[in-house]
Amino acid sequence: MITAIAAIFVFLMVILFHEFGHFIAAKSVGIKVNEFSIGMGPKIFQRQKGETKYSIRLLPIGGFVSMEGEDEKSEDPRSFNRAKPWARIITVAAGAIMNFVLAVIVLIIVSYNIGTPTTTVLETIENSPAERVGIQSGDIVKSINGVNVDDWNSIVDRISNSNPDKEMIVRVIRGGETIDFKLKPTISEEDNRVIIGIIPKYEKSISAAIAGGLSEAGHMFQIMFEFIKGIFRGKVNARDLSGPVGVIYTIGEAAKYGVINLLYLMGFISVNLGVFNLFPLPALDGSRIVFILIEVIRGKPINPEKEGYVHFIGFILLMLLMAVVTYTDINRFNIFGR
Repeated sequence: MITAIAAIFVFLMVILFHEFGHFIAAKSVGIKVNEFSIGMGPKIFQRQKGETKYSIRLLPIGGFVSMEGEDEKSEDPRSFNRAKPWARIITVAAGAIMNFVLAVIVLIIVSYNIGTPTTTVLETIENSPAERVGIQSGDIVKSINGVNVDDWNSIVDRISNSNPDKEMIVRVIRGGETIDFKLKPTISEEDNRVIIGIIPKYEKSISAAIAGGLSEAGHMFQIMFEFIKGIFRGKVNARDLSGPVGVIYTIGEAAKYGVINLLYLMGFISVNLGVFNLFPLPALDGSRIVFILIEVIRGKPINPEKEGYVHFIGFILLMLLMAVVTYTDINRFNIFGR
């Protein structure tokens, strides 16, 4: 039950923010919006305000925006297909942008509730490389191997990507004095990461939460781009992907550990959805933007039927990929207990 409620909440928020982005952008550039719906399936409530119908539907799984002339020809001067290319690009891209906005909002909330890790050392782990060389509580980490670090994520990245067989130089500020420590990192037994054994001091404030939320969102973008590079390098296969089943399972696991963990996962999912939707793949927003750019270069639009055919084929291929990923998720998480 907790998993179902948590999954509905996450999917509803992530998809609604995405669709609200399309909606508010369309309104702002003058494109006619016929309907904005919360949920899917049969209508349970509807209200007309101006030219737009606002509805709530039975299934609380996202929502949609219906724009005049989006998927069909329309002679309405305010239809999507008759809007200027820049207006259509803004409208299409706004969904992903709002996903990024949602991610930053929830990550700021998370950051404020747990506090933001700083570059100041709270304590060192017993018998760790940091403790053995004399790093102390209150030391402020300034650089690692000559590269400046401005936040905790930068420290983690520099250490995690270092060679555990080579010594590193950690520069700290202690009481206004700059001290360099030479140490050899070790491998964590818990998660097999390269570590030196320092625990950061956390601070809780609005400004720190905003900085922490933005920093964590940037870190998630970095993870996504590393994943994308892995795809092109052939280092990613179907087992590295996760579909709705895997996402729901992960949401359920996060929900067991509280709202903050669930919000953090929501932020990560929202970043993933935003980036994925901007891929130039048929049926995704990124592909629609590509078609609009081609129209600008050619000086005339592509035949809507041909574009629709490309999106349809892309949709079928995405569904096939989803089926493969779902099957993998079912086996990976042993959904049916076999």
